[in-house]
Amino acid sequence: MAYADRNTSGSRVIAIVMVAVIVAGMGYAFVTGLAYQYIKKQAEKLNTFDVQEPPPPPEEVPPPPPPPDTPVPPPPTQIVVPPAQVPVPTQAPPIPTTSVIPPPPPITPPAPPAQPAPPQPPAPPRIAKKLSPRGSPQSWVTDDDYPASALRAEQAGTVRFRLDVDASGKVTNCTVTGSSGVSVLDSTACNLLKRRARFNPAEDEGGNKIPAPYNGSFTWKIPS
Repeated sequence: MAYADRNTSGSRVIAIVMVAVIVAGMGYAFVTGLAYQYIKKQAEKLNTFDVQEPPPPPEEVPPPPPPPDTPVPPPPTQIVVPPAQVPVPTQAPPIPTTSVIPPPPPITPPAPPAQPAPPQPPAPPRIAKKLSPRGSPQSWVTDDDYPASALRAEQAGTVRFRLDVDASGKVTNCTVTGSSGVSVLDSTACNLLKRRARFNPAEDEGGNKIPAPYNGSFTWKIPS
């Protein structure tokens, strides 16, 4: 039973293969026939057109031969004529001169009138009686008045001064005419003299009291 089935299946395979070959051959013949007919129709269409060959290109005309060599004429000869020399005069022609009138001198303005001289200051009255201090000048400035800063620095010196005294005998101003070299000693001396110094005023020839200056000096010495 198995052997019979095996033969039957082999026959079926062979039959299927044969059928496939036949179908493929028929398809090839069908396709080939159609292609042949299509190519034939296209060839018939191409035969209906007249193919004309393009006209040949025009023949090129060769250029004319060059003319024979012609001789070149020589350039014309130029004659150079030197310029005529102009005689140079030996003397320059005279230059006309015109007389120039100088301008008039500037007018000097008149000098301004001289200013009158200032009046002379009145002459100081002649002192008939000199200025004299009241009391002892040594009491005006003492060692007790020594500035502490100058004392610590051991500074000393002589102060020369001038006092302006009015008609009442009072000191109105003090001027240092010779410094001691230490400013604090100079200023201290002047301040004390203005406060403490008193004078009997000076008098003129008529007995009138008049202001007068007083010159003096004071020496600052470090107390021992």
